[in-house]
Amino acid sequence: MKSVEEIKRAVKKKINIVWIKRDIRTQDHEPLYYAETLNEDYLIIYIYDTELLCYGDLSLRHHQFVYSSISDVNEKLKKYKRSINIFYDLSKNIFRYLADLYDIKNVLSYKETGIRASWNRDNSVQRIFNSKNINWIQFDKQGVKRGIKSRDGWDKNWYYYVNQEIKQTTFSVSNLSNKFEKFLLPTNFRNQIANYSNSFLKAGENEAHKVLESFAFERHLNYSKYISKPLKSHKSCSRLSPYLAWGNISVRQAYQQIKKTDSNIKNKRSINAFTARLKWRSHFIQKFESDCDYENKFINRAYENIKFDENTSFLQQWKEGLTGYPLVDATMRCLIETGWINFRMRAMLVSFLCHHLNQDWRNGIYHMSNMFLDYEPGIHYTQFQMQAGLTGFNTIRIYNPIKQSIEHDSLGEFIKKWVPELRDMNSSEIHEPWLHNKCYSLFDNIDNSSKYNDPIVPPVKSVVKSRQQLWSIKKNKFAKSESKRLMALHVRKRTTRLK
Repeated sequence: MKSVEEIKRAVKKKINIVWIKRDIRTQDHEPLYYAETLNEDYLIIYIYDTELLCYGDLSLRHHQFVYSSISDVNEKLKKYKRSINIFYDLSKNIFRYLADLYDIKNVLSYKETGIRASWNRDNSVQRIFNSKNINWIQFDKQGVKRGIKSRDGWDKNWYYYVNQEIKQTTFSVSNLSNKFEKFLLPTNFRNQIANYSNSFLKAGENEAHKVLESFAFERHLNYSKYISKPLKSHKSCSRLSPYLAWGNISVRQAYQQIKKTDSNIKNKRSINAFTARLKWRSHFIQKFESDCDYENKFINRAYENIKFDENTSFLQQWKEGLTGYPLVDATMRCLIETGWINFRMRAMLVSFLCHHLNQDWRNGIYHMSNMFLDYEPGIHYTQFQMQAGLTGFNTIRIYNPIKQSIEHDSLGEFIKKWVPELRDMNSSEIHEPWLHNKCYSLFDNIDNSSKYNDPIVPPVKSVVKSRQQLWSIKKNKFAKSESKRLMALHVRKRTTRLK
């Protein structure tokens, strides 16, 4: 005799589900591609998980980018009577709800290299799937492998991944209803995420390919030349990072497009520099996949007893771009407004927080994840500790913001764009305005709110304490043994690369 559950399943429509996470696109999307090969029709879903929304690493700009990206995909899927269905609640509640409506055979998704909170979400969802006899098919992405114990052969596997044929999905017309009555977006939240700022790069698969094409056929010419320049890098860098972070485009698509550009031979240096950074990107994501403690623990345990200063005023001034160091402030203000700055300026902001202000890196890590439109956990947390000088095996880099300013914004154009208090200063004086009395005479007849801050810490001398601590720890036996442990896990042997 059949059980009640078996009878219920017998009358439900059999379906599959494609669960979209950080992979909001239609092409080179293995879950969608393989869903089309299975017998059952399928729903496509995205979940604004309320627990993750409250976690603190994401901000409104991320939710807006996701929503705009979904809207872009849904325009393409209209003619197939498909769409990405958006839900708002705990993921486990949504899957229970869908399992009550349908006989779900398979859930297809990518493996997410996320924070521990997203890993815990996945575990809770897996328990639901187990109880409902739902098969969860998860695909690797970005050349990152889950559960590996060493990096042997990793490079070869990465090149194999990026050179594989791109999966072109041919969509069928769906016979499923896309109308759901529960777990819809609250009106206030929907209104907020639909109001995407013009200061950010446009979201979506279409925009991702436009940006990729403009970089591949023109903008890459000065990629290597201007990669460290805070102003010129806005054009010469690929600007693909948010599209890669949220999956509007795959690493494989980016790699193959840039490799086939007609100017590949003439601009080999720039092409090679970019593709090397694509690989470097996956390399750091692999680090985080192997150890997500990078988010909030000292990855090298020898640094756990390091002494930080506790100064909430310094922290707030750093967050708002009010430190009195022109390039630091311009960089932070640009990040707040646009969601993007180049790599060197990102490193300088972390260095200034940790080395010049001697603040705990954990007090700044979520502020910057909130600001980066291209926030990718696998890169963000591993890089933060690396730039803070806390890994033990990387070079300790303490960025001098004055030197960086003179070398990479010599005319002060970037500074003047983002620190209007200094727009009338001479280029020769703008890097250290506190040395020039003329700076302050500019403000004699205007309100003090327009006066630029004095430096909150003295130049050069402020890094002495941090430098001494970092080098002292790096030289001790425990730090060295920890470095060897980390290198064994994260450093890969060189292998012959696939062409």
